[in-house]
Amino acid sequence: MLQTFFQNKLIEAGCDEAGRGCYAGPVFAASVILPKNFFHPLLNDSKQVNEKKRNELRSFIEQNALDFAVSMIDNKEIDTINILKASFKAMHKAINKLKHTPQLLLIDGNRFIPYKKIPHHCIVKGDAKFASIAAASILAKTYRDEYMQKIHKQFPEYDWINNKGYGTLKHRKAIEQFGLSKYHRKSFNILPLQLKLL
Repeated sequence: MLQTFFQNKLIEAGCDEAGRGCYAGPVFAASVILPKNFFHPLLNDSKQVNEKKRNELRSFIEQNALDFAVSMIDNKEIDTINILKASFKAMHKAINKLKHTPQLLLIDGNRFIPYKKIPHHCIVKGDAKFASIAAASILAKTYRDEYMQKIHKQFPEYDWINNKGYGTLKHRKAIEQFGLSKYHRKSFNILPLQLKLL
């Protein structure tokens, strides 16, 4: 059972990202502020919810949250600053887009770069513990999946419509055959090592 809030006095926003471990595409992050009475029986960590239910939850969250925002950092910037910093930057951008200023941030994971002077708590597996983080994970995941489905049309050979940029066997084989696209993360060293000719 997800807890609705970490505490009762401060306005808190849950934050999570999607796509950190992908070979291709951006990393997305979301920040969500929920009302006191928020509840949905299906709400959970986005990895525990199927695609159809995630999309249902996205609509419910967008209609019922007090505030939410989603941001992304593209693969080129990921290659420049590294994926961890890109994940934090995407979260910072999402928090910055909120209309309400949160007084406490709940961050999924064990590390975070502080945002302005707002206190934060890092919570490992927070998307399975707190409703606001779970809601942020649903938004980040659904927005990112939607983006990957769009760019799949430009490069269908990589099967992003199904793998969303993760390193599945089909995706890895396509990289071996076609090389890297403009959406791949070059810093991830995902090109297969070429054997030197003797």
